[in-house]
Amino acid sequence: MTKKQAQKRIKELREITSYHAKKYYDDDNPEISDFEYDMLMLELRNLENQYPEFIDSDSLTQKVGGTVKEGFEKVEHEVPLQSLLDIFNFEDLRAFDERTRKVADENNIDLKYVVETKIDGLSVSLKYENGEFVRGATRGNGNIGEDITENLKTVKSIPKKLKEKVDIIVRGEVFISKEGFEKLNEEREILGESLFANARNAAAGSLRQLDSSETAKRPLDIYIFNVQKSDTIKFKSHYESLLYMEKLGFNVNPVKIYCNTIDEAIKAINEIGEDREKLSFGIDGAVIKVDDLQLREILGSNYKTPKWAIAYKYPPEQKETILKDIVCQVGRTGAITPMAILEPVKVAGSTISKTTLHNEDFIKERDLMIGDTVIIQKAGDVIPEVVEVVKEKRDGTQRKFEMPTKCPVCGADAVREEGEAAIRCIGIECQAKLFRSIWHFASREAMNIKGLGYSIIEEFLNRGLIKNIADLYTLKLEDIKTLKKDGTKFAQNLVDAIEESKHNDLSRLINALGIRHVGAKGAKSLAKKFKTMDNLMNASYEELINVDDTGEITAQAIYEFFEQEQTKDLIQKLKDAGVNMETQNSESDDNRFEGMTFVLTGALEGYTRDEAGEIIENLGGKVSSSVSKKTSYVLAGEDAGSKLDKANQLGITVITEEQFNDMIK
Repeated sequence: MTKKQAQKRIKELREITSYHAKKYYDDDNPEISDFEYDMLMLELRNLENQYPEFIDSDSLTQKVGGTVKEGFEKVEHEVPLQSLLDIFNFEDLRAFDERTRKVADENNIDLKYVVETKIDGLSVSLKYENGEFVRGATRGNGNIGEDITENLKTVKSIPKKLKEKVDIIVRGEVFISKEGFEKLNEEREILGESLFANARNAAAGSLRQLDSSETAKRPLDIYIFNVQKSDTIKFKSHYESLLYMEKLGFNVNPVKIYCNTIDEAIKAINEIGEDREKLSFGIDGAVIKVDDLQLREILGSNYKTPKWAIAYKYPPEQKETILKDIVCQVGRTGAITPMAILEPVKVAGSTISKTTLHNEDFIKERDLMIGDTVIIQKAGDVIPEVVEVVKEKRDGTQRKFEMPTKCPVCGADAVREEGEAAIRCIGIECQAKLFRSIWHFASREAMNIKGLGYSIIEEFLNRGLIKNIADLYTLKLEDIKTLKKDGTKFAQNLVDAIEESKHNDLSRLINALGIRHVGAKGAKSLAKKFKTMDNLMNASYEELINVDDTGEITAQAIYEFFEQEQTKDLIQKLKDAGVNMETQNSESDDNRFEGMTFVLTGALEGYTRDEAGEIIENLGGKVSSSVSKKTSYVLAGEDAGSKLDKANQLGITVITEEQFNDMIK
C-alpha cells in the first residue's frame, strides 16, 4: 500500500468507524457485529501506527466513542472512564506483559495480574458520600457523561446505602442477564414491539430512558469492577479493593482470577472462554489488569486507554456444516421465520443444530439452498448465524427454498406487505398467535376486560380452558376460581368484566380483532362509517380506502382480514356469545372542540383517561399524548407530572376536571 493509498484508507475507516460508533454508543442500535467493528478499528490503528503523520485527534483511536444524549444533565467525571486497548492474540498479550514487566522490575515491584470477564453492557460510575448513593453517570466520552441517577436507583442490585460510611466512586457495568433478555424480548413480541438485537443494546437503551419508570420495568443488573476514587480508604492492590467492595455491599464481578504470571493469565483467559456458555451474563472478552496500584500509577495512561490493563477479545469460531432443511416457525405476532436445520456441530462451546435465517431477504442475499455446505459462527455470546455458503461443494443435489404463502400452523394467508421484511400469518384463530391475540383482545384500549392479565391468560391456555378468543365468553366461575387461592372474589370480578365487555361499542371490538395497521383511532373511524360489523365485513376495498385515516395498505389489510374463513368463524362465535356488533355512538352535530387538541395528565375523579378522551373526540376534538405549542388545553388531574410542567413552560392553558365538565355541558 502506498502512502497515498494509506491516507485514503485511513480517512475511509474514520468515517466508517465514526458512523458505527454512533449507532452503537449513542443510538444503541448497531448495524454490524462487535467483531466486525473491532476488525475495522484494528485496521485503522495499525495503519495509524504505520503512518503516524496521518493521526488526527478526531480519530476514534484517540478518543472514547460516545456522546451525551440530549435530555440528560452533563456530568464531568472526577476520574476519567477510559476504554481499553483490544487485542486478539496471545502474542500481543505477551508483548503487553514484557512492557509492563520492564517498568515493574525498574521499580522493584512484584508484577501480578487479575483476570476478569469483560461484561457486555453499559459502563457507569457510582458516587457515594458518607455511604449514601448520590450520583450515577454513563461513561459518555470518557470525561463527560450523562447524569442517570434516577434511572440507576431503579436497579435493585445497586445499594442505596453502603455498609460503611465511606466516600467512594466506583465503576461498574450495567447489563441484562441471558435469561432476563430472553424474557424481555418475549414480552416485547407479545406487545408487538420490535425486538432488541442483543442484551447490550437492551441494557444501554433501558438506562438512557428519560422516564425512570420505564427503566424500572427492565431486568437490569450490575457488576462493579473498579474503585475510581476513594477518599476514605487507600488500597495497595486491585484484588484487595474488589474484596472490600463486596464487604461494602456491592455486587462485584464474580469472575476475578488472581494470577502470578502471564502464563497463569493466559490459562485463566482460556478457562473463561471454555466456560462462557455457563455464565448467566454475556461477555465480549476478558480483561487483564495489573494488580499493584502503585505500579498502575507509574504506568499511567495515554489519550484513551490505561497502560495497566488490556482487553483480550475472543475470536469468533467458524465451522462448516450441512444445511439439512429450512422449516418455518410462527411467532406470537404472526411473523413467519425460516429456521435452518443443521447437521449438529460444536461451535464456541455449544452444539448448534438450528439457527434463525431471519427472513426471505436473508436467504436470497446469501443464496442459501437446502443441502448446502455452510459456514456458521458464534461471535461472542450472540445467536449462531449462517455466514456464507461454500458454493464449490455444491453437487447438484441442492434445492431452492420458497417462503410459504399459507401459514404452516393454521393455513391462513401469509402476507408480506410492501416495505416489510417479515411474512405474517393473518389468521386470527392461529394457535401460534393465540396468546398475543387474546392479550390484545382483552387490553384496555380494546375490550378492556379488567383482571385478564398476562399470567391469567397463560394459565387458561395451559389448562386448555380456552382454545380461541370466543371461549372467553364460555368461562365459568368454577373454572376461574381454581387459578388462585381463595379465588372466588377474583373469579366473580373477572366473570363480570367479561360479561360487561359484551356491551362495548363496535369500535372497541374492531380494535380488539388486531387487524394490521388498525388501532383505536382507525377503529373509531371504521365504526363511524359502517355502523355494524356486517357492513364492515362486506365492505369493498374501494369503500374501505375512502374511510378517514385509512390508506391503501391499511384498506388492503382490512379487506384481506375479513376475507379469511377464520375471521368469519370468530365473528359468528362472538355474535352467538352476545357480543355487541353495532356502533353505540350516535352521530352528533356538536363539534364544539373542532380544531382543538387536548392532552390529559394525572388521575381524574369522574372519568378514566380513555373515557375523557372519547368525550373530547365525540365533540370533534383530538387527544394527544405529548404537550407542544399546538396543544389547546391540558386537562390536569391529581398528581399531574412533567406534562403539566411543560404546559406551564409553554404557556398552554391548563384546565381542571371541574372546568372540563363546564366545557362539555
